[in-house]
Amino acid sequence: MECFVATSKETNAELASQAVVQSLKSKFGNEQIDLVFLFFSNNFADEARFLVTRIHEELSPRLLVGCMAEGVIGEDQEIEGSPAVIAWAAQLPGVALVPIRLMSNEDGERLSVLGWPKELEYRSDNPFFILFADPFSTPIEEVFSTIEHYCPGSQAIGGIASGGMDLGENRLVLNQDIYESGMVGVALWGPVSIRTVVSQGCQPIGERYVVTRAERNIIYELGGSRTLECLQQTIQSLVEQRGQQAAMALQVGIAVDEHRIHFERGDFLIRGLMGADRRSGGVAVSDVVQEGQTIQFHVRDMNAASEDLNLLLAQDRVAHPHEQPKGALLFSCNGRGRQFFMQPHHDVSTVRERTGDIPIAGFFAGGEIGPVAGKNYLHGYTASVALFCEATNF
Repeated sequence: MECFVATSKETNAELASQAVVQSLKSKFGNEQIDLVFLFFSNNFADEARFLVTRIHEELSPRLLVGCMAEGVIGEDQEIEGSPAVIAWAAQLPGVALVPIRLMSNEDGERLSVLGWPKELEYRSDNPFFILFADPFSTPIEEVFSTIEHYCPGSQAIGGIASGGMDLGENRLVLNQDIYESGMVGVALWGPVSIRTVVSQGCQPIGERYVVTRAERNIIYELGGSRTLECLQQTIQSLVEQRGQQAAMALQVGIAVDEHRIHFERGDFLIRGLMGADRRSGGVAVSDVVQEGQTIQFHVRDMNAASEDLNLLLAQDRVAHPHEQPKGALLFSCNGRGRQFFMQPHHDVSTVRERTGDIPIAGFFAGGEIGPVAGKNYLHGYTASVALFCEATNF
């Protein structure tokens, strides 16, 4: 396996494509490139077709896939608010690559997913999915359900295209085709190991509670007490420890498996607090909650987010001491970056510090795809990382 990243900050599409092609050709020469991930800033929205066509024709990879974003990530840089094109290329001998192009269909009652590849029907070898979606036209939960139906246990990672403000304004790339809706991606399997690190950017605080009364996304009671009272106690202790600003960043973590005895960071799905009602004592969260589930309040701020990403990457390194990544993809929320960490290049620098000097590329997403406790979810304010490694038992 061989990976490489090419970066161009040229403002002209022709010059940017030329720079990317020359950089990749200087690395791979005339050898076959199997997979290219292409990410470009929304400055190139109107020239996307030219950009993609030129790069595809010059490189002739087995598969090219990517999207537009309001900020892109390449090598050791997070490029926000200025033109840039990033191409992450890999030679993956023996690895099967199946292109993904999904659309939604509304049959009057529900959204369904159209375009599922026949090669991926009822597979038993758990393909890995890397997906990019338009936020205005993709039933993401239906996509996850479809993956689980046809490829149970398969993991997905990726991001929601950003930079467009309405339907038809985003750009998705699959080989030489440009799409303005739906989802694109790749399913791959074979002699490659892809590990995921999904940092939801939070620290757990206070005690854990069992939900004893809830209705859809409103939690009325925790351990027999009014949820609002438990929340107020948590906020008061947080203000005393870390100040009012930290209390404003309070989130709720929903245990993915309530039967666990010991819970760690990766065992919670982080969701936002949406509001509270003093009369009923209920608190609304941005997901459906069921009675019997375990929750714990979390805090999200730049210190918590930095610590969480560092810790999860360090845990991955300890768990796999002899499986050094050959390359990585990084999908970081567009609410992170310089405005959140008060410094540039935070997430990509952290990944490089923890994994070594490996080729990294990605973009700032309008939502991040990644597994938590083995199940695929759409997140916010998250950094989702895919680490590409040589397969050790293939």
